[in-house]
Amino acid sequence: MTKHHNFKSEWVDTCYNYAKCLYEIGNYEDASEYLYFHRILCTPSDKNYLNGLWGKLASDILMQKWDQALEDLKRLQQYIDESTFGSSLQTLQQRTWLIHWSLFVFFNHQKGRDLIIELFLYQKSYLNAIQTTCPWILRYLSTAVVINKSSRTKVMLDLVKVIQEESYTYRDPITSFIEDLYVKFDFDSAQQRLRECEAVLSTDFFLVACLQDFIENSRLMIFETFCRIHQCISIDMLAEKLNMKPTEAERWIVNLIRQAKLDAKIDSQQGHVVMGTQTTSPYQQLIEKTKALSFRSQMLQVNVEKKKKAQDQPNWGTDGF
Repeated sequence: MTKHHNFKSEWVDTCYNYAKCLYEIGNYEDASEYLYFHRILCTPSDKNYLNGLWGKLASDILMQKWDQALEDLKRLQQYIDESTFGSSLQTLQQRTWLIHWSLFVFFNHQKGRDLIIELFLYQKSYLNAIQTTCPWILRYLSTAVVINKSSRTKVMLDLVKVIQEESYTYRDPITSFIEDLYVKFDFDSAQQRLRECEAVLSTDFFLVACLQDFIENSRLMIFETFCRIHQCISIDMLAEKLNMKPTEAERWIVNLIRQAKLDAKIDSQQGHVVMGTQTTSPYQQLIEKTKALSFRSQMLQVNVEKKKKAQDQPNWGTDGF
């Protein structure tokens, strides 16, 4: 490029400095464009390459261009994961920053609810970063799992394990709600936690838009878990567990049965929800009756593993990064 176009290497730094100036005066659109040029013109070994990636991400977030911001986030993650920084502590710091900045993208992009689970829960280096430096991020991961119907069932057990492991360093109404429901099976406590969750979500910058989805899905989780244990349920009692009026709860259950095609019916005269109304084979009946026992056994296993891990490890300090 230098040979054919008389291109001077110092122009790359000029491009970066100009983009930085544009960013500082609030011209994020032009800053993003010049930072794109800078990334194309320089190599990853350039002293300003990493700063340019961060600036591009910040510019696109501030312009609310979520598709571009997601691409910036992936590119930045790839650079951090493939680079060798001065120390492992610097790598951890970069991942911690990425985790926090990613919240802007994940809670605004249409695919964010899936991507946050994949990054925070199933990529070990980022889960380790959360557990080491910022356990409060479990609030956002937990919320994403609750409101994500498509993946909630298969990832809830993995999430519960992490919540249990970190319960000594971090706990809030959202993680406590999941623990009460899936570990302790304490429906009264889960109901109280759900009220606290509503207050938390309504004042959280990232989660306020998820409030209605969270409450609706949390009620569904309580209903599903309760139905694993009971075959005949009083609507009045269920309404109390769901923090709803009996008439409102009955309508909610009717709509749920229709939409989810649940094997259940409403006995309005007795005021009951009757589960498993269809004729099933003895083998299927046995499977259904052991579902709750199997689920509870898994949760007990989580508790045993947690206690064993606590006994095997020294008592490290709990100060954050």
